[in-house]
Amino acid sequence: MALENPLFEELMKDFDSRLTHSGIDGERVASRLYELSHIGYTQIGGVKRPGFSDEEKKAKSLVKKWMVEAGLDVTEDGAGNIRGRLAGKNLEAKAIASGSHVDSVPNGGNFDGPLGVLSALEIAEAWKATNYVPEKPYEVIVFSDEEGSRFNSGLSGSRAMIGAIDDKEIEGLRDYNGESLEQVLTHYGSSLQQFKEAKRDIEELELFVEVHIEQGKKLEKADQPVGIVSGIAGPAWLEVEFIGEAGHAGNTPMIGRRDPLVAAADFIQRIPEFPGKISETAVATVGKMEVLPNGINVIPEKVVLHVDIRDIYEETRDALLNRIIEEAEDIAKNRDIQLAIKQNTKIKPVPIEQELQAQLADSLKEFSIEPAYIPSGAGHDTMILGRHIPVAMLFVRSKDGISHNPKEWSSLNDCIYGIHVLKNFIEKKMGETITNSN
Repeated sequence: MALENPLFEELMKDFDSRLTHSGIDGERVASRLYELSHIGYTQIGGVKRPGFSDEEKKAKSLVKKWMVEAGLDVTEDGAGNIRGRLAGKNLEAKAIASGSHVDSVPNGGNFDGPLGVLSALEIAEAWKATNYVPEKPYEVIVFSDEEGSRFNSGLSGSRAMIGAIDDKEIEGLRDYNGESLEQVLTHYGSSLQQFKEAKRDIEELELFVEVHIEQGKKLEKADQPVGIVSGIAGPAWLEVEFIGEAGHAGNTPMIGRRDPLVAAADFIQRIPEFPGKISETAVATVGKMEVLPNGINVIPEKVVLHVDIRDIYEETRDALLNRIIEEAEDIAKNRDIQLAIKQNTKIKPVPIEQELQAQLADSLKEFSIEPAYIPSGAGHDTMILGRHIPVAMLFVRSKDGISHNPKEWSSLNDCIYGIHVLKNFIEKKMGETITNSN
């Protein structure tokens, strides 16, 4: 039954009902996006569902209900990850899995995360409607705390699933209320011990594939509803300190000044020149800066910059990292400024196998979609699993490239195209040859 509400009506307004076929129901997807949108609803139309919050738990409970209705066997681990499993014909085979998350950033949008969860779930719904039994087991997974807005350290659920959070990190985690992970888990209904026991044998999965909004404008520019993720960038974070000599802004002559802010400005200005010279998929950003002592009439003593460097290829990412370090060293030397550099984060990129990209392209073409290949600059749970098993991702077109914002929007037509492509791809990976019935 259709639900009367602005989001539902907006989704359905231009929906092409011919996309409802093969068991996939556009109206059902729109209704479920609506229902999730009211959990943690904010006054300006966004959602606030931090990891391990009551709101995230309520959203997961709703998805669990839908999983059961779709015929899935549902379990939840100590990290709050939800798994809905459908047994295939071959009970000994490794499972193919799909999913995403339902937590959000503060005042986030309605598609980042939920679209991937509902896409994966809609596959099970379609199979139930068409009496299709997959050759291999199939899992729908909802990961906890992907966004990291609770502890400023995301991907908690997927990292717990593969055992990639150690005791030292756990001890240092404090949320925005100053509560430890143990305290948060207790309120959630789990425990620290159960969280640590969430690790599973990830080799039980043959493949994980995620549908996600693009968070960029490449599909919009290409006028295509769905695209292929070519790789997930690994971030490297540098903390760069330029240290000079403080002085009075009025009494210190310009000649001979050792101003670290001038050096920092020179450095920031040069950053955009480097990524394109090294890799067409590389990016570098100075997103945070501290000036000390930060007085209007004081020549600064120290400036601290934070540089985010990313690429989907580790070799070129590291080449860009080294080039930026060299530039900082040259500027500091030329301006007689002391320099201190600390590397705070360095995560391996996750390339998507070429064979999987080619298979996704075949599925796109069956729906007359021209394949577009897009690197993901953002991290995803797929990135965590991709260090251990084959993974793939599909992007769905985002209006104006907006994400993490109440204005985040993907049309229902584009969302359903993404689900059809996902279904086509997964069924082929199940060992079945299918024909597009559109």
